Amino acid sequence: MQCNLHLTPVDKARSPYFYVPFVVPPGTTRLDVTMRYEQASDCIIDLGCADPRLGDFPGEQGFRGWSGGARDGFFVATDDATPGYVHGEMPTGTWRVILGLYRVPEQGVDVQLTFAFDDAPRPYTPQSQRPRPVRKGAGWYKGDLHCHTFHSDAQGSPEVLHSAARQAGLDFLAVSDHNTTTQRRYFHAHSSPALVFVRAMEVTTAAGHANVFGVDDWIDFRMTRWEDAHRLSQIVHDKGGLLSINHDKPTIPWEYALPRLDCMEVWQQAWFARNWISLRRYQERLASGCKLSAIGGSDYHQPARLLPEGPLVLARPTTVLWLAELSEDAVLAAMKAGHGYVTESPRGPHLALTVDGVPMGATVSGGHAQAHVTGAAGDLLAWYDATGEIARMPIEAVDQTFLLEAAPQKFLRCEILAHASHAALVGEFLAALGDGPLPWGLSQAELEAEPLRRAISNPVYFAP
Repeated sequence: MQCNLHLTPVDKARSPYFYVPFVVPPGTTRLDVTMRYEQASDCIIDLGCADPRLGDFPGEQGFRGWSGGARDGFFVATDDATPGYVHGEMPTGTWRVILGLYRVPEQGVDVQLTFAFDDAPRPYTPQSQRPRPVRKGAGWYKGDLHCHTFHSDAQGSPEVLHSAARQAGLDFLAVSDHNTTTQRRYFHAHSSPALVFVRAMEVTTAAGHANVFGVDDWIDFRMTRWEDAHRLSQIVHDKGGLLSINHDKPTIPWEYALPRLDCMEVWQQAWFARNWISLRRYQERLASGCKLSAIGGSDYHQPARLLPEGPLVLARPTTVLWLAELSEDAVLAAMKAGHGYVTESPRGPHLALTVDGVPMGATVSGGHAQAHVTGAAGDLLAWYDATGEIARMPIEAVDQTFLLEAAPQKFLRCEILAHASHAALVGEFLAALGDGPLPWGLSQAELEAEPLRRAISNPVYFAP
């Protein structure tokens, strides 16, 4: 069966999602769909699928997969499916291909869809169940809260990403493939006390990205209105999850209403990926009275092979959390509480802030501020409250504790700024790029002028 379409900017203006219905006959055990169109820089059509149960946004049942612009076809069967797609029951009736009209040229685009159905006997394979591994012992635990596999738009398999996490020495990892949760086929089965996998999904739209953490279910990403972000937030929180805005900076800033959030990704990829913009927006939101936990994630799209350690791979940056034990529940609780910091890598500087012994993320009435820093001798410790930077101190020892005598406004947080380490870190970054141009539209002037952060603490808040 074949379907031919001509899509235009008028279709995109009507909705960023275009639905193509098709009927799955009784007895079908496998469905194959292929899409053909002339792809170009101004013409990108995303691909997904829904069975008869999925209604309008926000839907909960019937999502059968999403591959964005990464694939031109997929299959769904009772026992297996293309990465990014959901295997299982094949209900008879009207299904829909979901086309994401990401970029449609002025002249429009011709799209051809081909459908094939098979009724050969196949077993029914249930979805994998979440384990609850625990590693006993309180301490600082390291993880990456944003990365991808070939279940969305990366080339690498879950197995290769797992190897990268072990190579980096991580304790926890959130694999947040775009608009799907099918990566859990692998990660549920392989979560262990040695490396705990945190349930995650990246809600991906043309007007902003957000990570959902700690939710079993798929979360509908098909937001079309500015205010839909509030509905998204309500759904996530009703399901006991956390919501975090990702990389709120060019090229994909958050353009929806600002909903109730738990976290904000203040550092994504290498520091020079314009993270000073998202950090500035984080500072502005704190100053306005928001309480938001700062987290970081590499947004690493795992290649097909395991790459050696360096400044542009997994866990750059690393989120470090204080946990009573290593478990998914403990990681989620610490993320929500803001009990941690973000550092440049798994071996990056340590930065722990307390006020009268009260940890980051807590609210106090006042007291003496103390910052414990290791691994940053020769660099600088900067202190911030709602008015901006209020103090700067040289870091003179490998292991040093700082005291601040001040009366911060609304909150207090710290950053480690590269000073003695600046030239070496920039050189390492440029060496990793090889002969290629500076990425992210970065200019040489920005590379030289923008302060290079090595670690960012979460705030301690002050009661009015």
